[in-house]
Amino acid sequence: MIVSASRRTDIPAFYAEWFYNRLVENYLYVRNPMNPKQVSELKLSRDTVDCFVFWTKNPGPMMDRLSILDTMGYPYYFQFTLTAYGQDMEPGLPDKRELVETFRTLSRRIGAERVIWRYDPILLGGIYNVEYHCRWFEQLCKSLSGYTQTCVISFIDMYARIKKSMEHMGVYDMGAGDIRLLASLLGPIAKQYKIGLQTCSEAMDLSEYGIQKGKCIDDRLISRITGRELDVKKDDTQRETCGCVKSVDIGTYHTCAHFCRYCYANLNPPQVQENRRQHDPDSPLLIGRLNGEEKITQRVMKSVFRHSDDGQMELQW
Repeated sequence: MIVSASRRTDIPAFYAEWFYNRLVENYLYVRNPMNPKQVSELKLSRDTVDCFVFWTKNPGPMMDRLSILDTMGYPYYFQFTLTAYGQDMEPGLPDKRELVETFRTLSRRIGAERVIWRYDPILLGGIYNVEYHCRWFEQLCKSLSGYTQTCVISFIDMYARIKKSMEHMGVYDMGAGDIRLLASLLGPIAKQYKIGLQTCSEAMDLSEYGIQKGKCIDDRLISRITGRELDVKKDDTQRETCGCVKSVDIGTYHTCAHFCRYCYANLNPPQVQENRRQHDPDSPLLIGRLNGEEKITQRVMKSVFRHSDDGQMELQW
């Protein structure tokens, strides 16, 4: 199984100690976001985990112990979000110059192919106009050239839960014309710095600008990293426009303290703070502990690597 860590929160930035403890214990619990009394038990071993995909805006707290993952033999790669927004949009993040250096350090440590740069979501409003994005996107491309092979972009979806706050900050719904204009400008910039540009969950075809549809949970990348062929289907629990393959997410909503204004997964700062107070790095759960009312079900963790006819893996990791 491919393990996503995590679309719901930033585990590398805030819960690295918990994650490494779970590796040592070889299991963890995940509450069902829709029904907290339903808990899945996930076994963490090389027999059950084919690859970890880390989503983060600051992997620094996790990086000094990456050798644990390497020694245990787990393949992994990072989706590293690095935008040009200020603290009005991303109040909980370190200075961008520090994050650029963290990006470079991580890339030197694990290789440019395994650090995917995310410049998303792209939004328009106030100072964040087309010219702003072009100027700072190029600056980041220049800073990250040679340290990543791929940049993922997406354009903000004005979900009902963030629409009011976004409009209060001057952010508006982007039309097809806005998207095509930005794509026509960002595509050539990325190409100039030899960074492949991909979209995340975008229905519009932007290939004429050198921008391909991407997969954040990417079977092709995992195959290159591991040297093994995969047999895994598209994740039907994600949006129709999402190209990701199936994975299991180990995060919990309302636990990320970056407090990004555009985020739909962590809308209530007091709730985030309360959840973080309940965090115990020694607990199998990311937040709190079992209270005895839960139904625990062991998650079936099947390998996504393709098998040959004799039942053996085609290639060895």
